[in-house]
Amino acid sequence: MQIGKPRISLVTCSYQQGRYLDATMRSVLDQAYPDLEYIVIDGGSSDESAAVIRAHERELAYWVSEPDRGQTDALIKGFNRAGGEIFGWLCSDDLLMPGALQKVADFFATHPQVAAVYGDALWIDAAGGYIRPKREMGFNRFVFLFDHNYIAQPSMFWRRDLYERVRGLDRDFNLAMDADLWERFSRHTQIAHLPEYLSCMRYYPEQKTRAMRPQGRLEDARIRARSALARLPGATPLLQPLARLQRVLAKGLAGGYWGGPADGQLRALERYRIEGSGA
Repeated sequence: MQIGKPRISLVTCSYQQGRYLDATMRSVLDQAYPDLEYIVIDGGSSDESAAVIRAHERELAYWVSEPDRGQTDALIKGFNRAGGEIFGWLCSDDLLMPGALQKVADFFATHPQVAAVYGDALWIDAAGGYIRPKREMGFNRFVFLFDHNYIAQPSMFWRRDLYERVRGLDRDFNLAMDADLWERFSRHTQIAHLPEYLSCMRYYPEQKTRAMRPQGRLEDARIRARSALARLPGATPLLQPLARLQRVLAKGLAGGYWGGPADGQLRALERYRIEGSGA
């Protein structure tokens, strides 16, 4: 039986990331997914970003380059224009793995009861060279809250009605906007895990989450504080090592500490290498 293809709305947010943006956009457009709504929101960059976007504009549903209030604001702007059944976002320095959108579409089509799913990812350096795999365990709310947000953001996709049910992204979060959204998703649905490499995440010194790590930890603490367990006096310092132990065991059982992508998957990434970027 032929399974229909759900419309996927993917948003890329960008600011001053022209050196990576072309590779990011090509990794999406090369998917050749038949019902893709691709939206690019640039924050008024003064580098080559607008020219890069313009070079692909015939394949875009919408794009704009104008000042905004930061990454979360840009994403909200993009999703407010999105009309697909399935949502996701890809930051301007990350990549989609070849065939990722088809795998996501097939999963949702064959799992109608699932409202959110995340896959695995690869870590890559500034030039796009492979560093290591990020193979993950299934979703565990306790580990998520008391260890860390281990979901690879660009490998996460969800149904539009779930996003609307939780009222979307929260502008109060600048770094942990993804963890905030996943936590609110988890109150309404069981988040599924698809053990497939769906994306690549770039790891380099200027990366936002690395450069602003102290602020990110404060935002993570705000999310953790929603748990009744975290509100018990003195509980968090005791629960964190338990969550870490549970994560290590569960990730090990899921094969997260060995193996890696197939040679063919790594070869496919060569088309997105960025010459002249330091590793």
